[in-house]
Amino acid sequence: MSTTFDFSSKTLTLNGTQARRCPDELIARYDNLVHEGRTSWTEHLRMLRRLGSGGQGVVFLSERRGTDQFTLPVAIKFFSPERFEDARSYAEAMSRIARIASRVAQIQQDHLLDIYNFVERDRIRLMEMEWVDGYDLTRLLTTEMLTRVEERVSARRWQQINDVIVTDGAVHPRLKPGVAVEVIRECLGALAALHREHIVHGDIKPSNIMLKRTGSSIIIDIGSAFDERDPHPHQTCTPRYAAPEVLEGGTRTPQSDLASLGYVLIELLSGQPLFLGEKNYSSLLEAKRTLPRMLPAILPEEVAVNELLMTFCRGMIAPDPMRRFPSAENAELQEQGAAAFHRQLVMGDLSSEYEHDIRLWMEELDPPNE
Repeated sequence: MSTTFDFSSKTLTLNGTQARRCPDELIARYDNLVHEGRTSWTEHLRMLRRLGSGGQGVVFLSERRGTDQFTLPVAIKFFSPERFEDARSYAEAMSRIARIASRVAQIQQDHLLDIYNFVERDRIRLMEMEWVDGYDLTRLLTTEMLTRVEERVSARRWQQINDVIVTDGAVHPRLKPGVAVEVIRECLGALAALHREHIVHGDIKPSNIMLKRTGSSIIIDIGSAFDERDPHPHQTCTPRYAAPEVLEGGTRTPQSDLASLGYVLIELLSGQPLFLGEKNYSSLLEAKRTLPRMLPAILPEEVAVNELLMTFCRGMIAPDPMRRFPSAENAELQEQGAAAFHRQLVMGDLSSEYEHDIRLWMEELDPPNE
C-alpha cells in the first residue's frame, strides 16, 4: 500500500517518486487537450416531457447526456418562427434574444434563472436553461394544490399552514403577508441584478415566477427582456400585468417591471386575479389607474389595516411611474419598502423563517418518496 499527495503539481508517492500508472499515450492525449486552448464536442439532449408553451414557443424538460453515464436535467426552449413575417425577421429577433441571454447568463444572482447556451438546429433557435424543480405561482396557488396539502398533514399542521403560509382567498388561495413579501423581496433582488445591467425583464407575471423545492423564488423566461438603452420598436407584453405607460404605447422601463411585480403582489395577498373583466385596453388602463384607491376593498383586512404594507403596495403599482419606487433596490430598502415590513413583523414577534416554511410546504405538497 502507498499514500499519494496532490500538491497541485505532479502526483507523488509517499517516498517522493512520481506516480505513473497510465499508459504514455493516454498521458499525451491529456496534455494535448490541456494545451490546445480549445475543444469541442457534440451535446446530446433527450426530450422527456413538455413543461409549457406560449407565444414564443415551447419548453421541454430535457436530459443532457455526457459520458460515463452522466446526465443532467435541463430545460430547452424552442423558439417558434410562426409569428414572424419571414426567416430574416426571425433570425434578427433571435439574435437580439441571444445577446440579452448571454448577458443574463453572466449575472450571478440566486433568484434569476441560469442560462447555459443558445444554439441553432436546422435554423431553429433553442435556449438551454436551468431546470427549476418546483411550481410557478399560477400552478401553485390553486384550490387543488391547497386541498392536496390538507389531505396529507395533521389538523395542527394544517392550522399552522393557514396561519403562516397560505390560506383560502377570494378566488384562489392567497399567501400570508410575510410569505408573500418574502417572494416579492427575492424577485426584487433578481430585478435589481437585471436593472443594474440595463436589462428590463418585460414580462413579469405569476407564471414567470417559480417557487423552488428549496424554498426560494426564481424569475424565469427572459424571452421578452431587452436593453433599456436600445429598445426594440415591436415589443410584446402580457396586458394584464403591463404597466399603464406600456399600454399607452410607451417604452418599458425598470419602473414598468416594478408595476408588473406589484400586480403580482396584490394577487398573492388577495387571492384573486386582477383585471379579468376588462375587455379592452381603455377599460384595462382605467382599472390600473384606479387600483391604488381600490386596494382596501380588494385586500383582506389583515393587509388593509397595515399602513406600511399598504404604502409598499401603492409604491409598486402607482399609475405614474414617477411616483413608484425609483428602483428595485429602493423598493427593498427604502423606509417604506419590503425590508421595513419584515422588520415590523420581527419587532412584533410575528415573523417566521419564510424560506424554511416554503420548503416544508413544498415537501408536503409532493413528498420525496412519491
